Parts: sequence; structure tokens; C-alpha cells
Amino acid sequence: KQRIHLGVIGCGNYGMADIRAAFKAGGVAVVSLCDVDSRHLADSADKVEQSQGTRPKTFKHYGELLETPGLDAIVIATPPQWHALPFIAAVERGLDVYCEKPLAYDVREGRAMVDAAREKSVIVQVGFQRRQSPAIQQARQYIREGHIGRIIQADAQIHYTAGILDTTPQDPPASLDWDLWCGPAPKLPYSPQIGHFAWRLEKTTGHGHLVDWGIHLIDATRYILGETTPRSVQASGGTYYFKDKITTPDILSVQFDFETCPVFWNHRIYGAAEYTPEVSNGIFFYGEKGTVFVTDQRWVIIPKGRDAQRIEHNVGADMGTAHMTEFLDAVRSRKQPGCTIEDGYRSTTTVKLAMIAYDVGATVAWDEQAEKITDHVQANSMLHRPYRAPWKHPYQA
Repeated sequence: KQRIHLGVIGCGNYGMADIRAAFKAGGVAVVSLCDVDSRHLADSADKVEQSQGTRPKTFKHYGELLETPGLDAIVIATPPQWHALPFIAAVERGLDVYCEKPLAYDVREGRAMVDAAREKSVIVQVGFQRRQSPAIQQARQYIREGHIGRIIQADAQIHYTAGILDTTPQDPPASLDWDLWCGPAPKLPYSPQIGHFAWRLEKTTGHGHLVDWGIHLIDATRYILGETTPRSVQASGGTYYFKDKITTPDILSVQFDFETCPVFWNHRIYGAAEYTPEVSNGIFFYGEKGTVFVTDQRWVIIPKGRDAQRIEHNVGADMGTAHMTEFLDAVRSRKQPGCTIEDGYRSTTTVKLAMIAYDVGATVAWDEQAEKITDHVQANSMLHRPYRAPWKHPYQA
């Protein structure tokens, strides 16, 4: 295999997971790492050196990493507020990019990223690893072959019990440059609950459970149905169990009106132990002739009728390694992988529309061609979040 020289921006849990996947895929050398936490950076460099025998160069600023001689591609595994700027800087240098989900923090960032990637004709893979799930692929084929007839609706859900850390404002760890970690997002007082990993439930960075984890199932639903973005979205919910501890809803219900059928999303991030575990993370497709349930490593055919026998398929896979392998193969072949930047943009836009609808408390109508919310001025303005100085938003109207 052609040996690919990788740089990795963001060396926390998912940065290291992507590095391990790249090593499993083979034919790579991790030549440079970037992180704003010096402890993360040193620990990650140690692990990479143990795996490949040579120590990668380490940097605090992504711009310095992008100057690494011989760099072929980068992995972006930062929190979402730090996806757009390094992505665009990388593709402007002609580098290929594996970017974790969501593609961007806001919709307009995503558009700027799509345009930059198109202009430079680079290879992009977005981290929707469930597209590599044999269960999802097999369910998709079964549904598309018409076995359950016309799809009337789809229901997606992920219920789990969130662990909440200390929310007391305090000094950040000495190893962490908190100002740089926040970057173009608002700079909030540091607490463990909005720092490493826990940022997912903070509105200004992760934007909540749907955007962070649920987006995987929304992407899988679009993939199975062959859909793009919804025509309208409505959402309701609130923060009840974790009131005053997180800034995103701990319970949320969303209706996405796609052309094919409505798609309903539900999550609850407390009391999950009381919910049926077999279906707490997955998607139901309700057809005229029957139903299909699919999750990461299992899919079930549920024929109509109370006494009809269900047919269950258990098919496991290392989705992360498969997804990274597909990206690296695409870098070598120069053929776009299965989850293109356009796919990443559409799934990101879909969940962002839901959070906008939730924030404004109204149904929002989405014009896919014009890429705007047509019926709500305030909601449309929320497609773009102003950047904190000195960073500049990349979108040009």
C-alpha cells in the first residue's frame, strides 16, 4: 500500500480511537499531532511512538501542524467549534481530511467547508461510522427492495443515562489552554462538565445529545431512505432532570418532515435503565407490509400480525476501522468514499435545524435549494453563529 502520512488535530478519546483505526487499517504513519492540552499531547505522542516506533511531531496550534513536511491527510477529532477553521485551512493546502461528526458547529460553516473541499477536489470522509454497519447496510437493501412496502414513518431514538461532572466554575487544569480550547465559541468559565469529553451536552460546543450522538442515527435514516434534508422540522422538550447542570435538553422529541415520510426522533438521557434495552438505541421503519428495526449490530424483520414470527439478524463489525480503511483507500485511489462531505453537511444541517426549532419554539420550514429557513427570521439568523474575536467566520454570503 502507498504509505500515507497523517496528522491528527485533537488527541482526546476520539482522536486516539481514529489513530488506532488507522493503524489497524495499515499503510499509515502518524507524523504529527496537535492538541491544546499538553498532557493529552504528550500521552498521545507516547502511544503513537509505542505503536509505530517513531515519535510524531507535536504542536499546540493546528496551523503549525499543517506545515509538517510530507503530510498527506489529516484527521480532525476536536469538539465541533474547532472543525471548520482547520478543515478549510487543510483543504486549501490540498490535504485530504477525515473529519469527525458533526461536520460543523453551524450550518453556514458547513456550507463553507463543502465549497472549500469542492474547489480543491480533495478527499473527505465524515465520521458517520455506522454507514459501515452490515446491519444497517442489510436493512437498507431489504427496505429498498420493497419487502415492507411503502415506508409510512421512521422512529429513531437513543436513550441513555448521562453522567454529569462537577459544574462548579474553577481554574482549568494547568496543562489546558482554555481560551484556545474555546476558540471561536463563546469563552465560558471552565468546569469539568463543559471541558474534555463532557462538552457534548454544552450548547456552545457540542449542542446536545441529538447533535452529538443522535446524528449517527439521523444519518443512517437518511442513508436508508435515500433522503437529503427535511422540508420542515418541529421540536419540543426541555431540561428537567439535569436542570441547572446542562444547557441542552435532557428530553427531546423532533419531527422531521422528509419527502419520503416523517422521521421522529426521541431521546431521554436519564432513567434509561428502565427502558427496554433491546430497542433503546436504534431505528424503526414502519412500512405498509411490515416493520424493520435496526441498530449498530442487529436488525429485525417484524411482519404484520400479532403472531407473526420475527426474524433477527446479528451481524457485528468494527465500524471505526472499516470507515477509516475506506478513507485511506480513497486517498490512494482518488475516488470519494461512501460518506462524502455533502452527506456530512446534510446530516449536520438536519440536526441543527432541529435544535433551531427547539430554541425558537416553532416549526421551521427549510428551503434546500436556497439553504435558508423561509418562515422565521430569527431561526434563519441562527444558521450562522458569530465568532469570538480574533477568529473570523469562514462563510461568505
